[in-house]
Amino acid sequence: MAVVKYTEADIELLARLLRAEAEGEGQQGMLMVGNVGINRVRGDCSDFKGIRTIPQMIYQEHAFEAVKKGYFYQRAREIEKRLARRAVKGERLWPSKFALWYFRPPGDCPPTWYNQPLAGQFKLHCFYEPTGAECENIYNTF
Repeated sequence: MAVVKYTEADIELLARLLRAEAEGEGQQGMLMVGNVGINRVRGDCSDFKGIRTIPQMIYQEHAFEAVKKGYFYQRAREIEKRLARRAVKGERLWPSKFALWYFRPPGDCPPTWYNQPLAGQFKLHCFYEPTGAECENIYNTF
């Protein structure tokens, strides 16, 4: 059962984002990007209030640098579609399990990002999660 509503077009869109944002981090890294995206749709908090769909999340202004690059607009492969389906079905991995933000710094992960604590690092990406007081919906189980 899915944790957010989606269409097959949404799966294709999310799959393209996973590849464009984290192909170099392997399948686990791409799934973690999906975790952050799905958390943004589910959370309805912080910078993501009112984001209720996968397209809204992906095309939110300043959300993902990849949507400005040609690679994002190439057709998704089956592996990325499978990863996107896993993300919409609620499969979450640490350190992206509750994260709303990630980025790839030129050096070490800063201890906070947009005033959110570092949850952890996977390969070159740092993941940041909100506090329960700021975004209770992220910590709901499903």
